[in-house]
Amino acid sequence: MAAPAAAGSGEGPCGPLLDDLMPWSVRPLRTGRPWVTAPDAASLRARWERLVRAGDAERERLFAPTRSRTPRTPVAALPGQTTGTGRFAREPGPCPEPVRILHGPFDEQWLLPDHRLIDVARPELWRVADGHQLFAVEHGRVPQDTGPALSVTALLPDGHSPAGRPGRIRPLYRRPGGLEPNLAPGLLTLLRGRHGDAVCARSVLAWILAAARHSPAGCVVPLPADTAHWSAGVELGQELLRLQLRGARGGERPRLPGGRRPYVRAAVPPVPSALSYDSGEAVLALGTGRISPVPAGAWEFRVGGVRMLELWFERRTAVAGAEGLEAVRPRVWPQEWTSELLELITLLALLAELRPRQDELTHGPRIGPEELRAAGVLPVAAAARRPASVLDHQEEGPDGQFALL
Repeated sequence: MAAPAAAGSGEGPCGPLLDDLMPWSVRPLRTGRPWVTAPDAASLRARWERLVRAGDAERERLFAPTRSRTPRTPVAALPGQTTGTGRFAREPGPCPEPVRILHGPFDEQWLLPDHRLIDVARPELWRVADGHQLFAVEHGRVPQDTGPALSVTALLPDGHSPAGRPGRIRPLYRRPGGLEPNLAPGLLTLLRGRHGDAVCARSVLAWILAAARHSPAGCVVPLPADTAHWSAGVELGQELLRLQLRGARGGERPRLPGGRRPYVRAAVPPVPSALSYDSGEAVLALGTGRISPVPAGAWEFRVGGVRMLELWFERRTAVAGAEGLEAVRPRVWPQEWTSELLELITLLALLAELRPRQDELTHGPRIGPEELRAAGVLPVAAAARRPASVLDHQEEGPDGQFALL
């Protein structure tokens, strides 16, 4: 058996590696304490209030110190956020406004954007997160994984992997304002020469989203030599992109055709005990609650071998073992969670229906590593793998001191 190709070689088992096509990547966020994220923003505000009102000893315990963060750790402000930089033990300040993030592949949750509370927040991601940015998030791979290799979001992703080794987060643009695509130098020129001047950074991302595959060497992306094949893949990728953005950037939210849309047939109880699925009736049961019709494709949709609907439900109902601030959560099932579940079912059902078309993209003639090398795409320059210098203003450092940048 041949050894897996090294990053930068362009010799993945069925195409170049994503690591070479989108060379700048960032590791997942590491919060260090689970209580800084939650499925609802109200719980985060309640946790903050309990923390700041606690006495010194209790506050220390609730904070859940790590080697990277304690209530006395000096840190710089997160880019784009207005939270204080004074040490938390001395001046916690008001509760920062929770921000919407993508927790793992398809779970939209909330985060307290205070650098003093997060072990590794990846400031380089926050610097380029704006109304133009999109993030490609690789999914951890497990043996015989048939799920998607990556997803795309307009939210700040934490890169959490439900199973397997976490992947990387790859911004589409290296600078704010949709400037400087995070693509290997020479790639756009090569693809435009092959497929026309309409090729742009977003269409390349669409192709990657549709065509990316797991491999032992990493995420691989076959590049088609045939323009008709390229156009069909970009069209499919744009549809996948539209669905996964869930109405962001002025788009439409995912919707199934009339007659196939899931509805609540019996109200979700205040404390749903378990989640189950009846394939014969296409019913998703949350305790005594009933939602239908739920396509089998939505129920069986997995990432890293994990069912997304089961994971979503578990994150909202697993109270066993929760302690400290993590135990501060809704006592009864909020109505907005039901609405979010209906949308997630819709999204997963539509994505499952598109999987056969994605599988067809593995056929046809491809651009090989020799052509990529001849065009100067490979090997990728080391500078393309580093974040761009995007600092056009001073960022506040620890204890209010401005950082020297």
